[in-house]
Amino acid sequence: MLIPHDTRIALDTVVDLLNTAPESEPPSSGARTEDGPGDGLAGVETLYDFARRHRISGVGTLDEKDLRAVRDVRARFAKIFATDDTQLAASLVNTLVAAAGTTPQLSNHDGYDWHVHYFAPDASIADHLAADCGMALAFIVVAGELERLRRCEAPDCRHAFVDLSRNRSRRYCSSRTCGNRLHVAAYRARRKEAAG
Repeated sequence: MLIPHDTRIALDTVVDLLNTAPESEPPSSGARTEDGPGDGLAGVETLYDFARRHRISGVGTLDEKDLRAVRDVRARFAKIFATDDTQLAASLVNTLVAAAGTTPQLSNHDGYDWHVHYFAPDASIADHLAADCGMALAFIVVAGELERLRRCEAPDCRHAFVDLSRNRSRRYCSSRTCGNRLHVAAYRARRKEAAG
């Protein structure tokens, strides 16, 4: 599946945003914040960090209202990842993108070549994410590839990921961590059974 560079960046942003949610953290992680276990958007500073990490342009001053709005967008993305019904996914994406007030325009800024922004120049960070990332999810729906939006199959992990493997066979958010950990555990169980 050929995915344009901008769409891939937006999909990575969606995945990272989803993985800030408390329910995406493994129970054994022990991560706690004042807003609950494992919330990667625990406060306005963590929202600034997220925006810097993803090089989100034109963020301006953020406050608690922005934090609540981004958490709402995160919850809407989670619903899209949770469904295997294309009609429902399309409806969710349409609602999300329409609420953001998409205004597609070409842009070249901060050393990036020409690309499309789907948000208004003065959009909030939540509308920015909803518009750009919503359009990336729209690309997945239009391509008939909704099944590529997944959650890790490791029993103690709920991280989101986009399966970009050729044959749609990826099962874990990371083959190095979750996949390797489960393979090692299975190997040890087989050795123990054979020895016992």
